[in-house]
Amino acid sequence: MALTNETIKERLIAKFGEQVSQFEEPYDLLTFEAPKELNLKVLQFLFDDGELGFQFLTDLTAVHYPDRAGRELAVVYQLHNLSENIRLRFKVFTAIAQPDIFTAVQLFSAANWMERETYDFFGINFVGHPNLKRILNVDEMEYFPMRKEFPLEDQTRIDKDDAMFGRGNLPAAANRGAVETPRKPDETTVPASGTPGSNNEKQDWPTESTKV
Repeated sequence: MALTNETIKERLIAKFGEQVSQFEEPYDLLTFEAPKELNLKVLQFLFDDGELGFQFLTDLTAVHYPDRAGRELAVVYQLHNLSENIRLRFKVFTAIAQPDIFTAVQLFSAANWMERETYDFFGINFVGHPNLKRILNVDEMEYFPMRKEFPLEDQTRIDKDDAMFGRGNLPAAANRGAVETPRKPDETTVPASGTPGSNNEKQDWPTESTKV
């Protein structure tokens, strides 16, 4: 019998009761959440259960929700049952003031670098990770660039054309395609070799100059 979202939901509720919640199915992808203290227990159950078998971690990342007091940061696990070819999304939330989440490295080896990247960009402290340090940004960076704590662009700049940022119509010249810049009749041209020559004049190079 094919594994369905409804079956997965029923199995989770039978195991964890009201501790699993917010079940949704955007684009038929089962999505739910649980308290962050249960992240490993839920992941282990999904992994070990003979009927569920979610043993492949497709992705692990985070999302910053600045307006959700006490649960500003979400850690998101994308899991895949390869034999049934069915996926699900599992979320846990934590306060930005104490962004501690248990590492999943012991269950999924692939979580190692995924958690490092998530720490690097969102500041999630994966408790128990064997080598939690930045993976793309420099160690000296004192902030987490994917948090929504920074202006999207410098509002004081005056050297930008709003049309180039999708905030207005492009100038007429932008729709003309390639335009060749006119040359003055007596303007010196530069051949591909970089040696100046005359307009429309073939360059005859001495044989000696091509010797290596």
